[in-house]
Amino acid sequence: MAIIEEIRQRLYEIRDTKTEYRHFNARTVHTVDEELVLGVRTPQLRDYAKELSKRGDIEIFLSDLPHKYFEENQLQSFIISLIKDKKKCVEEIDRFLPYIDNWATCDQLIPNVFKKHKEMLLPKVYEWIKSDKVYTIRFAVKMLMTYYLDEDFDVKYLDMATNVTNEDYYVKMMVAWYFATALSKQYDIAITYIENKKLEKWTHNKAIQKAIESYRISDAQKEYLKTLRIK
Repeated sequence: MAIIEEIRQRLYEIRDTKTEYRHFNARTVHTVDEELVLGVRTPQLRDYAKELSKRGDIEIFLSDLPHKYFEENQLQSFIISLIKDKKKCVEEIDRFLPYIDNWATCDQLIPNVFKKHKEMLLPKVYEWIKSDKVYTIRFAVKMLMTYYLDEDFDVKYLDMATNVTNEDYYVKMMVAWYFATALSKQYDIAITYIENKKLEKWTHNKAIQKAIESYRISDAQKEYLKTLRIK
């Protein structure tokens, strides 16, 4: 277990103790106790993850779940995202998802290998989106947003996001973000979901808000979207 203590010691060494970053980060993450946030900045975590991903004993760290500190979970997301073996990557995601307890760790989990292997990812998205765990659902919707709104787009993915019924704030926010992005990339189809009010009120209005804030939505489209808000 030497690598576990080594990683924790390194995190203590590289944390920001000169500013209020730790406090600010804890407030931003919100669902993690501040005492479990060390205050290591993201660029340093990314660099450290790249270093760790090359080690032969990194499996010891990846399997040591649940982690104690927020930054350890962040490292796990970054390391998994760098895995080049698609099967191994899925295995590590499946192992880690039940332990994710905040939106930041969830959103940092972006497996690069699936840019070229979307066909392998999709069946897992179908599985994850049906979970009863908040951040597993959020991750599934995020994968739909990241990999399936361009050349691999299908209207059925909009239906998948629409059918998410979990009422947690972080799930609804991701669904809203997904639809705002869909409006920027697949406007002609996505707008019909807004026109027909297929989302519940809060998510509907949040999707419109985020779309209006996007530079990828035209001024004319933004003005029309404003008329579709639910009061």
